Amino acid sequence: MDLRLETGAIPKPSTGEVLVRIKNCGICGTDLHMWSTGFGDDPLVIGHECSGVVTAIGPDVGHLKVGDRVALELGLPCRKCDFCRRGRYNLCKPFSSGGLARFHVYAADFCHAIPENVSFEAGAMIEPLAVAVHALRRAGASVGKSVLICGADVSSSRLQMAERLGANCTVLVDGQARDGDDEDSRARGLADEIVRKMSSGRPDCSVECSGAPVSLRTAIYATKSGGVMTPVGLDPAEVQLPILNAATREVDIRGSFSYCNDYPAAISLVASGKVDPSPIVTTRYDLDNVLEAFHLAKRSLDGVVKIMIACD
Repeated sequence: MDLRLETGAIPKPSTGEVLVRIKNCGICGTDLHMWSTGFGDDPLVIGHECSGVVTAIGPDVGHLKVGDRVALELGLPCRKCDFCRRGRYNLCKPFSSGGLARFHVYAADFCHAIPENVSFEAGAMIEPLAVAVHALRRAGASVGKSVLICGADVSSSRLQMAERLGANCTVLVDGQARDGDDEDSRARGLADEIVRKMSSGRPDCSVECSGAPVSLRTAIYATKSGGVMTPVGLDPAEVQLPILNAATREVDIRGSFSYCNDYPAAISLVASGKVDPSPIVTTRYDLDNVLEAFHLAKRSLDGVVKIMIACD
């Protein structure tokens, strides 16, 4: 699909909206997918991991003022459906973006103030952190519980980064099929290897982050009976899972999509110093060179984790 920089008029905020000068925006796998396959019929400004400064305020905005630093929670719900009324607006909201721009108009109540000790890069990382917060809440993770976070195509450098971010045990296993192994046998073997290397034994809950079929199966087999497996990776759309094993051991498969009322917790984690997202940002570009940044992101090079775009 075509990806280009275009110049347009600076938008003006309407009732309940603010104009934000975007400072930073991260490139996400969803952006790469949209670049590759498109999203709907209309041209779209991509980018949804962003932060900036409020530069103008529309009518009926009371909690923000010009100069406030904000993280944008992109993806606006209808506010009227049953999901919204029950507070689960993530099940309503259509995907929206627009962060890879110098200015963006957005609903004020979905622009979250960030304190001075949270950098704009860290403010842009609130979005993926909110995804993690939501997934862990769905999985039932809490103090005293062991959590397995697994995926596919994980490098040793990424596990080292996980250790720097606080993981107390990392396991790099060989997921390659061996002669005579089918996918299910391989998943059982991987689960056994992971459990042997985890000092806490089988995890109370597992979060699978890639969507790879063998990793999903491994997460189910590894999880403690009565536990929870939460899939976060969204591709491929259909996989075969060991449902009988999960059902008879009462391993709940509990989905997680996007985030819902999770931005405040994510901001608090960063502002308090409990989570430092800065090591994840490995590569930086300015907005004028965003196409080069996307080509680099598409190559998935070892050592390149999060690419951050400076938009101002």
